[in-house]
Amino acid sequence: MSNKDSKTVVITGASSGIGFALAQAFLARGYNVVGNSRTLERLQAAAEHFTNSQNFIAVAGDISKPATATALFERAIAAFGKVDVLINNAGIFSSKAFVDYSPEDLEAQLDTNLRGFVFPSQAAAKHMTERKQGHIISISAAVALQPNRNTPAALPVLIKGGINQAVRALALELSPHNIKVTAVAPGIIDTPLHDPQHAEFLKSLQPVGHVGQVQDIVEAVLYLAEAEFTTGVVLAVDGGMSTGTW
Repeated sequence: MSNKDSKTVVITGASSGIGFALAQAFLARGYNVVGNSRTLERLQAAAEHFTNSQNFIAVAGDISKPATATALFERAIAAFGKVDVLINNAGIFSSKAFVDYSPEDLEAQLDTNLRGFVFPSQAAAKHMTERKQGHIISISAAVALQPNRNTPAALPVLIKGGINQAVRALALELSPHNIKVTAVAPGIIDTPLHDPQHAEFLKSLQPVGHVGQVQDIVEAVLYLAEAEFTTGVVLAVDGGMSTGTW
């Protein structure tokens, strides 16, 4: 049975990759989890692998639509009474020369990376302001902290870099309401999205000489979610790649 005395986390992009691992980790810690993805089928397939899956609610929908963010919070509050943490995890990334980005590329980045941050964060800020507590955590990108000529990505950098600054602005704006706002900026993380043929090149982008693991990001998010005196930070988890050039 779900536990209304437990904390509740809303996670976007929860059916695969980092979002899937985050849902698993929070469920294992006793949280209630409300997960979003575009299709209900993918969320239900993911839930079959979760511990404490009875504490998981799937809410399908396009995260770029305000109605999806509204539905996420309405379902979470109806089932669990409150939302303690929002994790804006849904995101896309494409590396190409700036002149090669198409209008469709721009719309996709605006939909998932920008609107997918704005609408859930607005829903969270409204709910959490009423409760006088909460935490909004976003998954950004290390390349938005330190661009790299070897991985041209001006369009994602434009949007994720803006989110990094929005994190700082919102942390100040919402601080009187006891709401913390932070982000994690991953470097290259070992996921099925990466072509194995590019493994050596990807390793070369990290000063430490190897790519990160999904668990590295999970641990950073868990720390932030439960930290009491940390807000307004963008925590780089990237093997040093945002430190500078080398």
